[in-house]
Amino acid sequence: MKKLVISLLLVFSMVFVAACGQSADNSKKPEEASKAPEKVYTLRISTVIGEGDPLYDGYVKFAAEVEKRTNGGMQVTVYPNAVLGQDEDVMEQALLGVDVAFNTDAGRLAVRVPDIGIILAPYLFDNTDEAQKVVTSDLFKKWQEELENKHGLTLLSLNNYVGGRHFITKKPIAKPEDLNGLKIRTPGAPVWQESIRAMGGTPVAMPWVETYSALQQGVVDGAEAQHPASYGLRLHEIGKHITKTGHILLMNGLVVGTKWFKELPEEYQQILVEEAIKAGEYTTQKVLATEREFEEKMTAEGATIHEIDVEPFKQSVDAAYEKLGFVELRNEIYKILGK
Repeated sequence: MKKLVISLLLVFSMVFVAACGQSADNSKKPEEASKAPEKVYTLRISTVIGEGDPLYDGYVKFAAEVEKRTNGGMQVTVYPNAVLGQDEDVMEQALLGVDVAFNTDAGRLAVRVPDIGIILAPYLFDNTDEAQKVVTSDLFKKWQEELENKHGLTLLSLNNYVGGRHFITKKPIAKPEDLNGLKIRTPGAPVWQESIRAMGGTPVAMPWVETYSALQQGVVDGAEAQHPASYGLRLHEIGKHITKTGHILLMNGLVVGTKWFKELPEEYQQILVEEAIKAGEYTTQKVLATEREFEEKMTAEGATIHEIDVEPFKQSVDAAYEKLGFVELRNEIYKILGK
């Protein structure tokens, strides 16, 4: 009997300890889940495009997911319409370690890593799947590392497809010769300048937000842009002829200063990269789903959409590859794509 009592007491003690332990664990988990971060980081995202653009929506989604996954440890705000300044100004702030990020394309990054500019070369890709394959390739990762290690800029991703670039002009365009003598607004990056020049136009570099007034006042005769951006800036109100050349499949991405990035907890660094990629996938799908809708809106508001034979334009751009020294690099990319 004495042995039985001792055994029962021992079992009871073990059950009691286990129960206490389980209770402690259950009370601990909610406390950890609701625990506020010791330090809150901030990130301001700058972009020249406006609200309502799929890219803007993608970055708003990025901001919400980053805040959620860091439990509020990183507060992200998106600023449209270049209210934080032009890309070059924000880039300088990023290099100094300021908590800013800017949306950009390969052309601007090519000022520091020239080869990355080929992502914007005309008619390099036949579709977005090809573009996505290249911007996630080992070749592209080498360019990212060079940008970070040598130039202090961390490219979180470049997988935001924001649309095919088309011409918006006051008169119809059907072939490259129709661009002769026309001043076309375009970014200042060499790959963009040489592409427009090869197709027959005269490139004029200026900030995107100044394009509407420049076209209205005759400073330029047209522009080239993707549908969401054209519609957002209301360019179709003046340049009523939209010619679907699709000469560039524009990929955008988010860049932060490496100095600021490396000061973050490693967990936060990983979250930023992962969510930037997810946001790019979201933007890409939204753009693909709405490109036709933007055409319908611009047509309803008085613009004419011209479907043309793009082969003459494709044949004209070899001069741009030769001028930029991209002929061999294009062949290397074609190998990646199995062409």
